[in-house]
Amino acid sequence: MATTHGETVVREFTKQAAAFGDVRLNEALTRHLARLTDFMEPELDLEDVVLEVAAGTGLVARAIARRVRHVTALDLTPAMLEQGKREADREGVTNVTFARGDAADLPYLSRSFTVVLCRFALHQVADPGAVVREMVRVSRPGGALFVHDIIRPDDAAAADPDRFERLRDPSHNALLTRARVIELLEAAGAEVKRTETFDHVRPLEPWLRLSQTPEDIAIGIRKELEAELAGGPPTGMRPRMVDGELCFTHTNLLVHACAP
Repeated sequence: MATTHGETVVREFTKQAAAFGDVRLNEALTRHLARLTDFMEPELDLEDVVLEVAAGTGLVARAIARRVRHVTALDLTPAMLEQGKREADREGVTNVTFARGDAADLPYLSRSFTVVLCRFALHQVADPGAVVREMVRVSRPGGALFVHDIIRPDDAAAADPDRFERLRDPSHNALLTRARVIELLEAAGAEVKRTETFDHVRPLEPWLRLSQTPEDIAIGIRKELEAELAGGPPTGMRPRMVDGELCFTHTNLLVHACAP
C-alpha cells in the first residue's frame, strides 16, 4: 500500500520531535520566534481564544499563552504533541491544550477562534489551499489570521530549491511564493492587512542533523551547494560561506490577514 503524504509527515516529524525546540539545531523556529510574536502583538488580547494549526511542539502557542485566554496547539504528529506538552508543563504554561488533528480538516465548528495562526507548514502540507480555507472557516468574523512560512524566492526561477528540501525531508511538498500565499488567503475570503519578508541565512549542518538526513544524501547536498559557490549551476538554495561554515538562505514571509 502506498504511503500517504500525511503518513510521511508523521514519520519525518516524529524523528524531529525531541530536538524541535533546540536552538542549536532548529535555529529557524527559535531564532525568529520573537519576530513573529512581535508581529502578532498588536492583534492579541487577554480574551483571545487562539488556534495554532500544524503547531509541532507548540512553540508559538507557548510563547503567546500568557498574552491570551487560551491556545489550542493542533498537530498531526503525536510525538510532537507529547514533546510540546512536556515542555509546557516544565514551563508552567497551563492554558495551552494539545490536540491531534489534520490541518486540512480541522475538528472544530466554524467561527470558534478569535486568532488562528500557522507557522512553517504551508510548504509542508499536500493542499495548502485547504489548510487556509479551514483556518478562515474556524475564525470568528473579523478575527486575526497569521501565516509565517518560508517561501520561494523571486530569483529561484532557474533553479529548484524544492528538490533539495525534499532530499533533506521527504515530507516537504512545495515552497509557495509570496503572491500565492496572499492569493490563497484572499480566495478563502480573508483580507490581507500586513506582510513582511526577510532572509535568514542558516548553517547547513544543523539543518541536516535535525531531519536526520541520511549521510549519503547529505553528502550530495553539500557537494551541489559547494559547486554553486565555485561557479556551478544555481541550486535555488543561495549558499554562502559564513565564518568558514557552509550556509544557505531561506526567505521568510509574515502575513496578517482578517477573517471575513
